[in-house]
Amino acid sequence: MYGFEALTFNIHGGYLEAIVRGHRAGLLTTADYNNLCQCENLDDIKMHLSATKYGPYLQNEPSPLHTTTIVEKCTLKLVDDYKHMLCQATEPMSTFLEYIRYGHMIDNVVLIVTGTLHERDVQELIEKCHPLGMFDSIATLAVAQNMRELYRLVLVDTPLAPYFSECLTSEDLDDMNIEIMRNTLYKAYLEDFYKFCQKLGGATSEIMSDLLAFEADRRAVNITINSIGTELTREDRKKLYSNFGLLYPYGHEELAICEDIDQVRGVMEKYPPYQAIFSKMSYGESQMLDKAFYEEEVRRLCLAFEQQFHYGVFFAYMRLREQEIRNLMWISECVAQNQKSRIHDSVVYMF
Repeated sequence: MYGFEALTFNIHGGYLEAIVRGHRAGLLTTADYNNLCQCENLDDIKMHLSATKYGPYLQNEPSPLHTTTIVEKCTLKLVDDYKHMLCQATEPMSTFLEYIRYGHMIDNVVLIVTGTLHERDVQELIEKCHPLGMFDSIATLAVAQNMRELYRLVLVDTPLAPYFSECLTSEDLDDMNIEIMRNTLYKAYLEDFYKFCQKLGGATSEIMSDLLAFEADRRAVNITINSIGTELTREDRKKLYSNFGLLYPYGHEELAICEDIDQVRGVMEKYPPYQAIFSKMSYGESQMLDKAFYEEEVRRLCLAFEQQFHYGVFFAYMRLREQEIRNLMWISECVAQNQKSRIHDSVVYMF
């Protein structure tokens, strides 16, 4: 019932919403980023982070520090926050929080399958997996030769099983097939998450529909740009687009026939919310597109906190924390490699 969430939401969700809003207050501000950008080495970054929520996670790390250590410890903070919220959640919030993990599960499956294809050590690959996307049988992914085996031997017992129905083929796994598998899984996952949020109704449905539609549209643009110049046909390309979002269905028809970045730009400029993103880029330039999309996503995620009594704040907090970790990784890499002139190129400010 839209508009009446205030009557019952706090019975089960009040404590957790207060917790997540407290976590949101602990995100780094523009002043924090300005301080981090002045750092001369990774120990300086550790010193600045010691005054933030990351302090307890980094305090026992010896010098010399590495970027991977900083990212690993910051990710541990994200995972701890998530697990605490999941332990306290009741239905349907617990299912909603589980959905947030599925994207990381898909990334982990693709990482291990791709790494195995290139004869990398499985243990080394597992260490690179995102901790939110881990599941019991993940190490056995390495034995699969094609999609059917991947499903039958490993994924049938995981939450990803329903999403595999569209990509069950007997074709051998190669780089192209794995990328198609990733996008097909993501399409099924986003559509399923979207339907679940619609079913919840109220403010959750309204806010999550907007956030997931943006995610679906961004993926459609990225799929189009990345498939330009490959053997992927227009029909194959269209099958990878999610069946919802601002671009669905007419924008998808136009994106499917685009053959260069400027044609993609022409399609996107017909949609006012995306016009501003593409107006920041000069013609033929796609390097800044990712940052422009991240900035728009952060703006929408911050707006989710302006309304109360909905689950969108949990999704928004997790995404903002992930963006913060990406920012820290970029700053740490620039400092470590003495490339401070490029430090502002990829930092997305939040508050």
